[in-house]
Amino acid sequence: MYICINHDLTCFLSVIDMSSSLVSPEFGTTFLSCSQRIIPPKVGILRSNPSQSLRFLDSSKYSGKKSRQSLVIRCSNNPQNVDLPRYYSKKEKKPFPVPIVELRRAARQRMKSSKGQPKRSGPPPPKNGLLVQSMIPLAYAVLNARTSLINNLKRLLKVVPVQACKYCNEIHVGPIGHPFRSCQGQNSSIRKGKHEWVDAVVEDIIVQIEAYHLYDRLGKRIPHEERFSVPRIPALIELCIQAGVELPKYPTKRRRKPIIRIGKSEFVDADESELPDPTPESPIPELVTETPDWEIVAPCNEEEITLLAEETLKMWEKMRGGAKRLMKMYPVRVCGYCPEIHVGPTGHKAQNCGAYKHQQRNGQHGWQSAVLDDLIPPRYVWHVPNMAEPLLQKELRNFYGQAPAVVEMCVQGGAAVPEQYKGTMRLDVGIPSSVREAEMVV
Repeated sequence: MYICINHDLTCFLSVIDMSSSLVSPEFGTTFLSCSQRIIPPKVGILRSNPSQSLRFLDSSKYSGKKSRQSLVIRCSNNPQNVDLPRYYSKKEKKPFPVPIVELRRAARQRMKSSKGQPKRSGPPPPKNGLLVQSMIPLAYAVLNARTSLINNLKRLLKVVPVQACKYCNEIHVGPIGHPFRSCQGQNSSIRKGKHEWVDAVVEDIIVQIEAYHLYDRLGKRIPHEERFSVPRIPALIELCIQAGVELPKYPTKRRRKPIIRIGKSEFVDADESELPDPTPESPIPELVTETPDWEIVAPCNEEEITLLAEETLKMWEKMRGGAKRLMKMYPVRVCGYCPEIHVGPTGHKAQNCGAYKHQQRNGQHGWQSAVLDDLIPPRYVWHVPNMAEPLLQKELRNFYGQAPAVVEMCVQGGAAVPEQYKGTMRLDVGIPSSVREAEMVV
């Protein structure tokens, strides 16, 4: 971040941990680099780009003009607050992860670069029906991280209370629910948007997005008439199965030879009768089992709670990071109008979309590429800055930050706040002590 302070102003400035200073005689400007945020009396923010190296401002705009001598300070720390991901109403379509213009430009570039080049013998895995062998251990690690996360959250719920609204899907981490009137559930107008809080369960914290289980991920699309005969399982489990996890309960087809393409969307399987019986080259990783509710034991002391919170946060990051890597190799589709997820190269044909103007689409889904938040949606909750006073004040709503429910639970359990969530939690933003003080904030 660059902060410009005019020397005409009478102010005192203390620079902490100053690493370098440069003076430009052409512009009368002094550049300083520091590692902590400094807020002088009157400042003007010029630019916020902490990733660039220290450099002078462009002088072509100021040639021939006399400028005042000013002091420019660059701070390399994280921003104080970051806006949450945009909420899209039910009446608008989700944007594409990559704009259509960029996709077309990349396709033209591929066609241009492939001219005069020999054609490939066939598509690489997993498009040819084979598994990506390097992704199989990752798929087992993601599935184990998901199960361990659920087991740890069940234990953490014994000591970190979580409240869930009785009428809507909003939750709050803390012994007392927040007072904000944001309920949109049944009879919310009678209650004037006030929530009715009850004890939450793990399913309220981790949203289980379900998808159809495919026996053959390259097979024909599921028609509308077969929508009830195909089993539905959590989408993350389906992604791990397609990436190589073997679950006897959900069988899937594994090919040992690449498919033979006949047309753009037609293929036949290669003859595998001459191949020997498959032998596992490496031992299959052991899968973690989910602990029943009656066997859950609460942590005994504060030290055990802190270790449990840190491990839970580690499993959360491991699950999301591994799922993001799997999604780059194995395609996942999402409807642009509703939360329906399909793990596979093309979406199903079930006409069960009930989103905005579904009559014009005859109930068909608008499939597009999914992002990580579509597969594992983080449920954002209000961050409680002071556990000694857990009740939030509705007049100070604009000063409170938010974080995913799992992260907020772990932070209240004693874990350190990860760097990527500090901006949305607004830890550096001062909260007024009273409503009168909040009205004076500009």
